[in-house]
Amino acid sequence: MKPNAPEFVYICTSNESDSFQPKTPGSLDGIALGVKDLFQIAGLPTTAGNPDWLKTHPRTKVTAPAVAALLAAGATLVGKTLTDELAYSLEGVNLHYGTPINPQAPKRLPGGSSSGSAVAVANGSIDLGLGTDTGGSIRVPASYNGIYGFRPSHGLVNCDRLIPLSPRFDTVGWLARDLATIRQGGDILLPTTAKSSLSHLVVADIEGCASWREARQPLLDRWSEKFNSLQSIELTENLLTAASQAFRILQGREIWRMHGQWIEQQQPHFAPEISDRFHWCSTLTKNDEQLAEKAAQKFIDYWQQVLPSSAHVLLMPTTPGAAPWLTTSAAELRTYRHRLMSLTTPAGLTGAPQISLPYLKEQEAPWGLSLLASSGSDRALLDLVSQLQQ
Repeated sequence: MKPNAPEFVYICTSNESDSFQPKTPGSLDGIALGVKDLFQIAGLPTTAGNPDWLKTHPRTKVTAPAVAALLAAGATLVGKTLTDELAYSLEGVNLHYGTPINPQAPKRLPGGSSSGSAVAVANGSIDLGLGTDTGGSIRVPASYNGIYGFRPSHGLVNCDRLIPLSPRFDTVGWLARDLATIRQGGDILLPTTAKSSLSHLVVADIEGCASWREARQPLLDRWSEKFNSLQSIELTENLLTAASQAFRILQGREIWRMHGQWIEQQQPHFAPEISDRFHWCSTLTKNDEQLAEKAAQKFIDYWQQVLPSSAHVLLMPTTPGAAPWLTTSAAELRTYRHRLMSLTTPAGLTGAPQISLPYLKEQEAPWGLSLLASSGSDRALLDLVSQLQQ
């Protein structure tokens, strides 16, 4: 079941790959595709990153619509890529199937939970990596591996036949080494929308992230004249921490609704940190959820001031910096995870599209920066990045 390449859980045979090919040419001809092992693909196993999930769930006869659309456009399926257990992590470490090697920084974490797709893109095994992003699972590994990662607006790409983590926040995202391939994926997966443009740039100052100001400046010097206006806004630690805590509780309650019964019945073997997270989910109460709803709404109301119109776009770091070292202790990673999720939460709570761009480095390792727009502005966001790269 497990191939030699740790970024893959299942590598298709030539016969399997051929069976998924369309009879007519498509726009993705020649594109090698890897699919996170949360998506159901007819005839193939789905592990969700956990052997006990595989044992208790039969192979499907139906392929997830997002995967089917890419295959119908001519992409060649290479295999199913590793995910953190039930996608409930941002580290990219899997107790059962291994840890994909970050090709840009081998001594650092690859990032999760779309770790396999990100690493397979970064090392050239595939051209387009399909994954999911609930709390940062496309954006974080994109940042750590020095590639492009796109999280669409919530609900814009079909999530059917996808093992859920938290449907309220789950999105189907994709990764690539270049923007052209990201756009090709978007042309297939994103609905056609009215032409719009993002002409006002809002630059986020992040409290406690001093290196961000210096790192972004060369880009701002080149980009400033491309926007009608440019302004800065400070996102305080208290603001982001409160939003992140609300997100985690709302996500946790929904995770337990999705998977609690299976966990209690099957008693699956999880890595200790994953097991701890599921146990925490089980302790959350209805009152916790109600309070989190109020805090989330407060943040959403505030965010409308940050991006007051569909013409505004926010520039912010994707992650606090380069990926943590593989040797980072569990206690340090828990602390870091809270800082990390404070940056990934805004898109999650507001349902917004966000693209991570491989433009920065920290300590000679990749560090992504992001552009985040209003919900529904996905194609305008991709257009903007194309203009900025020119």
